[in-house]
Amino acid sequence: MNYTFSEKLPSFEQFVELHEASGLIKSKKGKYTRKQLYQAAENSWYHVSIYDGAKLIAFGRMISDGVYQSLICDVMVNPNYQKQGLGKQIIEELVDKCKESGIQSIQLFSAKGKQLFYKKLGFEEREQDAPAMTLYI
Repeated sequence: MNYTFSEKLPSFEQFVELHEASGLIKSKKGKYTRKQLYQAAENSWYHVSIYDGAKLIAFGRMISDGVYQSLICDVMVNPNYQKQGLGKQIIEELVDKCKESGIQSIQLFSAKGKQLFYKKLGFEEREQDAPAMTLYI
């Protein structure tokens, strides 16, 4: 397959279509509009998209201080294109951006059932006595 990569943010329509097709929108905590989710992507430190022709088929983004911390967010692949290594390519692009910037700490919150995918890419679960914490308001 000959897919193209882009660091340019996809259009609002493409982003929303992929967000819904991937099912990621259903896993969001809180009540965010599609416009708010796109604004979050716009405000990201870095993002990468994969296209099949003009169709957005995979996307991932990260937020960062640009020095030593980053958080991978919203990794999504169209279900019709899964199991082709596109998610892995998205993660590799995000990690490479961190390496280029000297960032050594990359965090992420895995969607349910996706932990093994991230473990295969070198991510480790936090220690039980140092859990990730969340506050929903």
